[in-house]
Amino acid sequence: MIVGLVLALIAGSLVSLQNIFNSKVNERAGSWATTALVLGLGFVASLTLGFIFEGKQMFHLPHMQVWYWFIGMIGVGVVLSLVNGIRLLGPTVAVSIILTSQLIFALVWDSFGWLGLEKIDFTMKQLLGVLIIVGGIMVFKLGGKSEPKRVSEAASFE
Repeated sequence: MIVGLVLALIAGSLVSLQNIFNSKVNERAGSWATTALVLGLGFVASLTLGFIFEGKQMFHLPHMQVWYWFIGMIGVGVVLSLVNGIRLLGPTVAVSIILTSQLIFALVWDSFGWLGLEKIDFTMKQLLGVLIIVGGIMVFKLGGKSEPKRVSEAASFE
């Protein structure tokens, strides 16, 4: 369990870091170029590391559903939505909403046992947790009268 927690923490920090870099690339290159760079470089990196750690065994994919082969296309929507959401809302609010959306949809998929997941009973405790998170985002976003300046709007130190 400890290893899972550590990996989840690492993933969260890497996703936040990637969102920042994606946002900066998007400012210069635009949404489609950013998406192509992110997914293209990710492909090269994962293919290279896959060959290093797994070799040709990486492509042994028995009993895989046909529709799983198209999951990379969802990545295009993910990256485009991320970079534009962050551009329009700012990193903290956008990531808060993104994570809440992930939690809600994961809860729905788990509760119904969709996408090959083991069905998990929906409880009031889960609903309360989601509502608290959504409430926190609302307080964060709507609680203040003025929004802090974004880094791009602040004085430059260059």
